[in-house]
Amino acid sequence: MSFVDPIILSARGVELVPLALDHEVGLRAAAADGELWKLRITSVPEPEQTRAYIEAALAAREAGHRFAFAVRDQASGTVFGSSSYHDILPAIKRVEIGYTWYAARCQRTHVNTTCKLLMLTHAFETLGCHVVGWRTDNFNHASQRAIERLGARKDGVIRGHALRRDGTIRDTVMYSLRSGEWPEVKAQLLYLLDKQRH
Repeated sequence: MSFVDPIILSARGVELVPLALDHEVGLRAAAADGELWKLRITSVPEPEQTRAYIEAALAAREAGHRFAFAVRDQASGTVFGSSSYHDILPAIKRVEIGYTWYAARCQRTHVNTTCKLLMLTHAFETLGCHVVGWRTDNFNHASQRAIERLGARKDGVIRGHALRRDGTIRDTVMYSLRSGEWPEVKAQLLYLLDKQRH
């Protein structure tokens, strides 16, 4: 029995479905919207690497430490991008949310807020997590602002932590949200989504 079982999460016309090989074409198209693989601070696969990206995610799911989702439009099935639970630690009921990216047209829309609401609700209210974490590149200021807007706390910076795709070594900024902070954050996410609708 794995900590994160396959599930489909959906709200507000957005759905997260377990990532599968048949999402390859959709992921390629999503990444092409903005040529996202050219950003040195993200994990978006280059077009010819998309299948290997999915296969690596599936192997990590089998191993129990990552569960990747395809993010889709609920009505049309069009793939918007991807997000994952990762660094899954069942013994201490902790997951991180990451490997998150969306087609350029979906950025700064309700898509990311909806996905975070769905993933956080599932983590805290179904999986019973005590903590949900995030990590991001020290130069990915947009990602840091988005995580901070959620109400997550900055835990600190791990210096010289990981390789970027261009071979440089990044510092990683760590954030977390505890279960006791979740009700307030949930209320804020619902408020933001309500505002985005009007």
